[in-house]
Amino acid sequence: MTARVRAPELRGRAWLNTGGRELTLADLRGKIVLLDFWTFCCINCLHVLDELRPLEEKYGDALVVIGVHSPKFEHERDPAALAAAVERYGVHHPVVDDVDMHLWQQYAAKAWPTLAVIDPTGYLVASMAGEGHAEGLSRLLDELIAKHGADGTLHRGDGPYVPPTPADTLLRFPGKAIELPGGNLLVSDSARHSLAELTPDGETLVRRIGSGERGDPFNEPQGLLLLPGEVAAAAGYDVLVTDTVHHQLRGVRLATGEVTLVAGSGRPWRSAVDGPQDALAADLSSPWDLAWFDDRVVIAMAGIHQLWWFDPRAGQVGVYAGTTVESLRDGTLPDVWMAQPSGLSATADRLWIADSETSALRWIAGDAMHTAAGQGLFDFGHVDGPAADALFQHPLGVAALPDGSVLVADTYNGAVRRFDPATGEVSTVDAGLAEPSDILVTASGDVFVVESAAHRLTRLAPGVVKTVTGERHHTERPPAAIAPGALVLDVVFTPAPGQKLDTQFGPSTRLEISAAPPELLLAGAGVTTQLTRTLEVNPAVEKGVLQVVAQAATCDVDVEFPACHLTRQDWGVPVVVTPGGPARLPLILRGLDQS
Repeated sequence: MTARVRAPELRGRAWLNTGGRELTLADLRGKIVLLDFWTFCCINCLHVLDELRPLEEKYGDALVVIGVHSPKFEHERDPAALAAAVERYGVHHPVVDDVDMHLWQQYAAKAWPTLAVIDPTGYLVASMAGEGHAEGLSRLLDELIAKHGADGTLHRGDGPYVPPTPADTLLRFPGKAIELPGGNLLVSDSARHSLAELTPDGETLVRRIGSGERGDPFNEPQGLLLLPGEVAAAAGYDVLVTDTVHHQLRGVRLATGEVTLVAGSGRPWRSAVDGPQDALAADLSSPWDLAWFDDRVVIAMAGIHQLWWFDPRAGQVGVYAGTTVESLRDGTLPDVWMAQPSGLSATADRLWIADSETSALRWIAGDAMHTAAGQGLFDFGHVDGPAADALFQHPLGVAALPDGSVLVADTYNGAVRRFDPATGEVSTVDAGLAEPSDILVTASGDVFVVESAAHRLTRLAPGVVKTVTGERHHTERPPAAIAPGALVLDVVFTPAPGQKLDTQFGPSTRLEISAAPPELLLAGAGVTTQLTRTLEVNPAVEKGVLQVVAQAATCDVDVEFPACHLTRQDWGVPVVVTPGGPARLPLILRGLDQS
């Protein structure tokens, strides 16, 4: 990049992973600095954390990664919750708590995740949104190291990361739990990268499946499903596990503890494929939970805001519901919108879904999806009462009860909630819990909560119901001012060093635009192959959200065996319609916007 833009100074409420030290750009002079704007609810941000690990290892003496945590949900403003998330997801670099979104605004971020690269002399040289930038970042880092090494402005050596003291608990950030034949409980011990079999009281370890080391064989496992007996016999394993960071499903034979790979190539999903696919060849994206419904496995594919199906007998997978647009829209399957579905529970005729990023409880019956409670991406809270008015905050788990009602692990409210379809009411069963992530109802009727941030299973006392008036929240993420009438939406994309746009299979770019409410746009919604489009904004609508999905295909140049890459990002951009406002809205997919 040729622009000379001085990087804004770093500041925040507090720093983590620095031993208490506050860092400034002056402290980092001579290093390449990569700022990762993230929020710990965001699955795409978690993908980027995993993409950055190899870069941190390869370039560790020249590169300093700084996580900038700019929160979406109210719970994410809690410094203790942030510290827990940094440990939970294995963040091994400094993190600054950008609680007031100051750095978010200073660096003109408009999406989670956003990356910004600062050269060793303190200048901003690149910005990019979304995931899939690892290869481009590697090439850019090679260029910067060569240039600043030659100039004498690169200073190699250790960075400022100071690891925290490790904790010793039976479980560490457990995710999901199921009951096994015989009454023992199986828990995905996510931060320990293993499965823990516990006694029926949930307190004593019977055995551990997996080494406990990241990737051997599990990498942050989450969802668990005990297959029906005849299906297990045909498949050759008893329990199905979502190996979330590996983007795979694994089968476990309970008698021996043997673990086998049953679905997922290990590559993260990047583009749609029509029809059923061979399960082992398919690209999955952060599968988070599982349920047996309609004579097959349903997968909560959190990473791309969809549900998929998996047939263990035929070894095939396919899309069940969702278009990959991140939002809330009901209707006929598969053309619905979800946002990071993370919890599933099935009855004979209904599939319940905890749709975390819309803070919604949703359900499928027949060929249609419905919303029981929840209002969208930016509205959340802890409010009981009629379902139309009730609010959750990033729920991750759900459990259907024999009486037809549903329990919800309302994770960021620290509560267990109950929805009764017969009355249409939402109530609070228990509160004061530490990030409950799943609910298990045993064959005997006991109810266990996976209290993830307390690193334990907690048995709920029967019959407890609390009334919570709570508060309503709307995300305080700063909206973008836009002009009514003609608005140029411009997705800025520059191929990474050593790459070019790839047109060998058709257009190299794709842009999909919609709005909430739909009346916000009088014209311009839909799909085109150009990254710049003129929209017509309705002057009668004061505010809303522009939903933008952009992708660009690139290919390596000047190499014998070129690799192809797909860069993709979803934006939900809050906007306010202001007379005299800007008539151009730039969104940076990759580059440095010089407008």
